[in-house]
Amino acid sequence: MKFIGFAVVLVCVFGGYVLAGGKMSIILKAAPLEIMIIMGAAVGAFIIANTGHVIKDTLKNLNCLIKPEAHDKNSYQELLSVLFQVFKLARTKGWLALEAHIENPEDSSLFGEFPKFQENHRAITFLCDYLRIISLGNENPHELEALMDEEIDTIEQEKMHPNHAVQTMADGIPALGIVAAVLGVIKTMAAITEPPEVLGKMIGSALVGTFLGVFLSYGFVGPIAGALGTKGESEVMYFRAIKIALVAFLNGAAPQVAVDFARKFLPHHLQPSFIELEEILNELPSPS
Repeated sequence: MKFIGFAVVLVCVFGGYVLAGGKMSIILKAAPLEIMIIMGAAVGAFIIANTGHVIKDTLKNLNCLIKPEAHDKNSYQELLSVLFQVFKLARTKGWLALEAHIENPEDSSLFGEFPKFQENHRAITFLCDYLRIISLGNENPHELEALMDEEIDTIEQEKMHPNHAVQTMADGIPALGIVAAVLGVIKTMAAITEPPEVLGKMIGSALVGTFLGVFLSYGFVGPIAGALGTKGESEVMYFRAIKIALVAFLNGAAPQVAVDFARKFLPHHLQPSFIELEEILNELPSPS
């Protein structure tokens, strides 16, 4: 879908230009070097402004163009199932029964039934850390909710770094387009004795820099930043779902009711129905 959007941008902008009588030859001739100047400077500034960790996360999350959300409906069904199993085991056998699972989640038979969740290292660590705190005797839901909110805020800042970094780059690209245009004007002024038709082409080529700066920023890099932000938000939502279910359970809700609190929090397109979730939970084996 994202690539369809890019195609629409290209077709509408350049199609409209050609239909209006514009000649693509001028743009095609000037574009390679103008793009090298603009995007080369933008990428260089991006590297200067960001840490290696943010750069790696940004490159990793560019798959948002193919997979716009970090978790799909099946992932959330699995998350709600593992939370139900954890709560059911804690309710029937006590919090200490979870000790073996939370100390070695990679080898846990309980978590092993849910491979997608078990592979999510950050999420399983998040859940197990709070289960460990509870098993040590702190079952105050208000204190734990406040602590989880603080940690989720930290996670959100981290997950949104790629969005902010690319958006900052997008904001600077129009100005870099002006830089490319000024360099073109300097080149043109050095050839001021040339005939008018030659100078006209040189000035047109220089203005391509301004055009490309605005076009690349608002047509491509800015939307990519938005897609990175959407994916970051979807990753944070996963942790909020864990928090809502855990706090509901600590407040006395039954295991199925606690996971239903988390279910109701989810967006409609990711949210299983009450009947769907009930059927999934009823098919789960008794936790041990």
